[in-house]
Amino acid sequence: MGKENAFLTLLFFLAPILSACGGGTGKGPLPAPNRWDLAGGTVYSFYDYPGGAGDPGIATKWVFLAGGCFWGTEKYLALIPGVVKTEVGYANGRTEFPTYEDVCYRNTGHAETVLVEYDSDKLELSSLLDLFYNVIDPTSLNRQGNDAGTQYRTGIYYIDEADRKTIDASISLLGARTPRPVVVEVKQLENYYAAEEYHQKYLEKNPGGYCHISNDKFEEVSGLKW
Repeated sequence: MGKENAFLTLLFFLAPILSACGGGTGKGPLPAPNRWDLAGGTVYSFYDYPGGAGDPGIATKWVFLAGGCFWGTEKYLALIPGVVKTEVGYANGRTEFPTYEDVCYRNTGHAETVLVEYDSDKLELSSLLDLFYNVIDPTSLNRQGNDAGTQYRTGIYYIDEADRKTIDASISLLGARTPRPVVVEVKQLENYYAAEEYHQKYLEKNPGGYCHISNDKFEEVSGLKW
């Protein structure tokens, strides 16, 4: 067997185990139909943007949260009362329209991220962030659970400059109760690209799929009411 054929055979057997989260299938990203230029960042999403940041009378807002493997993070955030929609994608990287394989293996700099649309009349950003902290290790750099790499970093990416004060105050309170330095990245959103369709609502489609978040966390958030 030639060297090239041997290499291809090895890749065939290794592909299913190259990554615990979001194993690549070779499928490219779906072209998200909506482009939104928001503050300093560009968003490609399957959702319509609910309105201008800070517009009076518009309660529905967006924030982008990176918490390791986006399968479990998306499921958890979607269960929070007051969250209207969630979508998974790739944020704040260096290349346009990345695939999952690009993000994992080509050093694009993107973070696996969840777009969270929430009703600010029912759910304050500070409360949303406190719940988010419950399912991440805010002191772990580029690693959550079994998943390691810069794409698994934790981050809070905002599009409304008015949210920065709330986020900074929240991070400060988190640091006061955390024994090690907090390494959650806080930045204005630079770019976001919706991930491939097979990643969207992955754990709804595959209830037994890999998840770095324990079931008790899902049960806790499912029981919340306000």
